[in-house]
Amino acid sequence: MNTMSTPYEEGGRSQQKRRTREELVAAARRLVAAGKTVTVEDAATAASISRTTAYRYFPTKRSLLLAAHPEMQQASMLPQNAPDDAAGRLDAVVAAFTAMVLDTEAQQRTMLRLSLDHDSETDLPLRQGRAINWINEALEGRVPLSDSELGALVVAVRATTGIEALVWLVDIAGLSRPDARKLLRWSAQALLAAAISEPPPEVGHRSGAARRLEHIDASEQNQTV
Repeated sequence: MNTMSTPYEEGGRSQQKRRTREELVAAARRLVAAGKTVTVEDAATAASISRTTAYRYFPTKRSLLLAAHPEMQQASMLPQNAPDDAAGRLDAVVAAFTAMVLDTEAQQRTMLRLSLDHDSETDLPLRQGRAINWINEALEGRVPLSDSELGALVVAVRATTGIEALVWLVDIAGLSRPDARKLLRWSAQALLAAAISEPPPEVGHRSGAARRLEHIDASEQNQTV
């Protein structure tokens, strides 16, 4: 996993090392929020930590940005007492997702720009499809769709949410942020209703258990390399 500690952190003085890591991550987040392309050296300087020490925690720029990403620790967007119906669950996820995007908009915009740079070192979470998993969790087993049809619906919902859609609605369409958020939530519900009425076309994206197993297999292979 991207949040795993380095071997250096697993040694003694765990509390001090945890504070050092947190200071580096906090510095990186401040720089990202300011719209800067962050390196390990930048975060070390901002946190008043030596570069040598910083690299012990984050050997690459990618590992630092992954830790600094505002979504990194979010495993699910469903509330504790989630609704049972698909529409209610989807709205809860989209509402939480869009609220998070708005709360971290500056960081999200910078991460979007970096993600579009096609820098292999900064293969950021924006490319990893975590929101796909959140949306899939809301709908899986609760809509009368095949696995491939559900996958298409999930992709369609994701295409109308997140920082990319927010940027277009605010910067191009000129909507206020509250209005943009309302439209994003409405769009998700419209897509769900349309998919139930007429199943979406297959688009080569699978959801559910098969995809999760593939992710687990890939993670295990990466750990043994």
